[in-house]
Amino acid sequence: MTESVTYPRERLAIGRLLLLPFILVALPVTASTAALCETSFRGKTITMLVGSQAGSGTDATGRAVARVLGKYLPGTPTVVVQNMPGANGVTAMNYFMLRTKPDGLTVFMGSNSIVDPLTYRRANAQYDPTTIRMVGGIGRGGTLVFISREAEKRLTDKSAAPVMIGNQGALPNPGMMPVLWGIEYLGWNAKWIVGYPGANEIMVALDRGEIDLSSTSNIFLVEERMKAGSLDALFQSGSVENGKIVGRAEFGNTPIFNDLIKGKITDPVEQEAFDYWWALNSLDKWIGLASGTPDEILGLYRAAFDKFMADDEFIDLGKKISGGFGAETASDAEALTRTLAGTSQEALTSLANLMRKQGLQAQ
Repeated sequence: MTESVTYPRERLAIGRLLLLPFILVALPVTASTAALCETSFRGKTITMLVGSQAGSGTDATGRAVARVLGKYLPGTPTVVVQNMPGANGVTAMNYFMLRTKPDGLTVFMGSNSIVDPLTYRRANAQYDPTTIRMVGGIGRGGTLVFISREAEKRLTDKSAAPVMIGNQGALPNPGMMPVLWGIEYLGWNAKWIVGYPGANEIMVALDRGEIDLSSTSNIFLVEERMKAGSLDALFQSGSVENGKIVGRAEFGNTPIFNDLIKGKITDPVEQEAFDYWWALNSLDKWIGLASGTPDEILGLYRAAFDKFMADDEFIDLGKKISGGFGAETASDAEALTRTLAGTSQEALTSLANLMRKQGLQAQ
C-alpha cells in the first residue's frame, strides 16, 4: 500500500500547513566536467567526516560507503573515514560547514539527529541544514511495532489491564513515537515503561511478561517469535521512496501507521508534529557535501551514489549492518530535511506535551 507524501513548507495565517512537493532539477554531468574532476580527484584523498564514534550505526554505514565510493568517482580517489564525535554530531557538522572547502574533497556521513531542530537550534550549532548539498540517503526501510498476541485484545479494551510498552531510554525514539498518537487518537489502552538500555533487554522483558509491546528495525529479532505465534506485527512506520510512503518487503502486508492515523489528527499544529516524526524517522542516514559545492561536483557524487548503491560489495556490507538497507534519493533527503528545518517550536512543544500527558518526562 502506498500513499503520496507532501512536506510542509510554510504556515498560512490561519495556522494550516501548505504542502508543496519538492522538485529536484537534475544536475547534468558533461564530459568536460568529468574530465576536469578526474584531474582534480586523481591521486587525491577524500575525507569522509562522521559525527559519531567508531562502531556506531552511522560510522558503520559511512565505512561501507567509503569502501566503494572512490571507484565510482572520476580519478578513483582514496576515501578515508575521520570520526569527529561530540555534541550529538554538532562538533563535526560545524567543522564541515564552516572550515572545509566546497571542492568535493570532504564529504559528510550524517544521521537524522544532526538535522533535527532539537539539535541544530541549540546555541552551539552554527549551520543551516537546508544548505547541505545532499548526495543521497540510506535508510533501513522503517521500523516494525510488535505486540504480544496474548495482550493484543487488551489494546482496544479500556476495561482491561493496559498493554505495557517497553521503551529504550527515557523518551520514545522515532521508531516508537507512533505509539504516542495511537494512544491519543486511536484510543489504545497502553502505558509506557521506559529506561531499557537496549534491544536485548527489551526482548528479555518481553519474554518475562514485563512488557507487551515494542519496536525494532531488525526483523531477525522477532521473526522466530512471530512464527511461533507469541508475537504479532501491529504496524510498520514505512519509508519514503520517490516521494511516496512504502512498506518494507520483510514486513509483508503489515499496515503502515500513516494509513491507520489518516484523518484522525485535525489540529494543524499536532499534524505538523506528526510530520516532524515522519521526516525524522524516514531520513535515517545521509551523505552530503558542503554548502557552495558546485553543481558539477555534486552531480558526479550523485552519479557515483546511484552506482555504488547497486554494487554487490556494498549490498553485502549493508546486509551485515541492517535489514532493509536501501537508497533514498537526494530529492527525498532534501525534502525531509526541509520538513525538519521548517518545524515550528509550537509543534515541538505540542509533541512534548503529548509525551507528558502519557507520563513521559519530556523536557
